[in-house]
Amino acid sequence: MTTADVFGLHRTHLIGVAYRLTGSVADAEDAVQEAWPRFARAEGVVDARGWLTTVVSRICLDRLRSAAVRRETYVGSWLPEPWVTTPEDDDPLAAVVRSDGVRMAALVLLDKLTPDQRVAFVLHDAFAVPFGEIAEVLGVSEAAARQHASRARKSVTGSAPPPRAALDEQREVLEKFLTAMASGDLDAVLGLLHPDAVMVGDGGGKARTAVNTVSGADRVARFFLGLLRKYGYPRTRPVLVNGDLGLVMAAQGEVAPRVTTFTVHDGKVAAIYDVANPDKLGHVEF
Repeated sequence: MTTADVFGLHRTHLIGVAYRLTGSVADAEDAVQEAWPRFARAEGVVDARGWLTTVVSRICLDRLRSAAVRRETYVGSWLPEPWVTTPEDDDPLAAVVRSDGVRMAALVLLDKLTPDQRVAFVLHDAFAVPFGEIAEVLGVSEAAARQHASRARKSVTGSAPPPRAALDEQREVLEKFLTAMASGDLDAVLGLLHPDAVMVGDGGGKARTAVNTVSGADRVARFFLGLLRKYGYPRTRPVLVNGDLGLVMAAQGEVAPRVTTFTVHDGKVAAIYDVANPDKLGHVEF
């Protein structure tokens, strides 16, 4: 087996690691691509998967630290880049993004961690990387690596998203929700929203969406119905966004293209994530 064959064998795994670490499709692909020449030059690698995971994680850590600085001046909420597939996709990458760990709600939680906490937590809890190897990635002691993971675990455990609803349930709830919105029936929309529903928009100051998180069923319902009255009902295409049902909307008049996904819990829409920042949609087919 050639070096290229060995690398190809682990590529899907590496992109899955990089995407969980960065929340960016582009950064994940770039990190894996950057690891390839290093692997091609390396000699005496016994555990290719472990070696590559370490290298990709170091690259992602650098990108996370840079992203943390950029976010200090970011306009509005920050959401991960959506990974769009269809239910018919059966390639390995499609399977990776259907994992609970890359759901939009899960990645939003990871974004609240420090870069070191995120790397330690994801590598250990999601990929069972030993703390000794994580310490090498972070450039800290093994005890410090354990502490980073522990703090991250405490942070995300208390606010973990509800389990993923079955796709059939998601589809039924979403169809009812969209029908209610199209009819303009506030009570019907409210009946399909969880009382604590939230809507998070990410336009990055480059596209219109909610700048601040909209919280509570009544506010979310009135926000969307107000948009429909102003811009009309959009043309949408159903897709899977990070494994959950969502919608792709092409540009329509004053409305920028976007990818919107939903979290369904107890038969109601509990969260809506609207990614409209064009910098995060370059990989999406509209």
